[in-house]
Amino acid sequence: MAGLPHGAYFGVASLVAASLVAPHLRGRAVSSVMLGLALANLGGVPAATWLGQEFGWRSAYWAVVVIALLTIAAVTAVVPGAPGNREATVRSELGALRRPQVLLTLVVGVVGFGGMFAVYSYIAPLVTDVTGMSRGSIPWVLFAFGAGGVVGTALGGRLADLALFRSLVGTMIATGVLLALVPLAARTPFTVVAFIFAVGATASALVVCLQMRLMEVAGEAQMLGAALNHSALNAANALGAWLGGLVIAAGLGYTAPGMVGAGLAGLGLVALTASALLRRRELRRLADDAGAGVPDPAKVSVA
Repeated sequence: MAGLPHGAYFGVASLVAASLVAPHLRGRAVSSVMLGLALANLGGVPAATWLGQEFGWRSAYWAVVVIALLTIAAVTAVVPGAPGNREATVRSELGALRRPQVLLTLVVGVVGFGGMFAVYSYIAPLVTDVTGMSRGSIPWVLFAFGAGGVVGTALGGRLADLALFRSLVGTMIATGVLLALVPLAARTPFTVVAFIFAVGATASALVVCLQMRLMEVAGEAQMLGAALNHSALNAANALGAWLGGLVIAAGLGYTAPGMVGAGLAGLGLVALTASALLRRRELRRLADDAGAGVPDPAKVSVA
């Protein structure tokens, strides 16, 4: 039940943030929302751990209650009200799932981003059993991932504003290349920490680009499109952890999930290629219709 409002909240927050700025700044506005999530992972996880150790595990939940109430007050006081779309229906929102571009973007999120989770899910045994670091160093490694997430989230918004689809492809390629380098990165403490930071940065930039892409291709079903990104990422979490566990259980070692992750990133690039080819075909058809004097149905309906 705690997970139910997750996608809805970030979907609405992304749309509201994008509506408050000029069109060429929408990526940075959405990344500011995601930056809150990145900062929460960076500071909230150790803070919750400390609260649990000092005052018992229930204290962390009470802290969440207090923060939630403060957030409600802040939203009420600062965020401008926006009228709802009275014409929106459940059926019209679900219509986004009939759009090929939406489905392909979801595949990119589930499969492509799943590669990161294939490695991240087993980062603790990687740094202790392969790199030879102590268990006490694990929080610092996770801190490096969180710091990379903050940098990547901020960068992702700017990349999305500059060239959304190219940035989506670029961050996917960068993530895949990094994941393939796990066997090399795990050799020394310095390289593994740098690797974790870089993966956190590229993956977080990818999240922002995916969010913007879904909002772009969802058409009138903006709410569902914005919320689906987090559904895809949660599915990626399950898929990546499962596949990474399979290769470890097969005796291939804790670096093997890196190749799984690189393979999943490659499949994400296949989905992006299919999306680009579909878009090119759509544009060619529109150009042919315009040349033949066939009216654009979308323009007719708007008129």
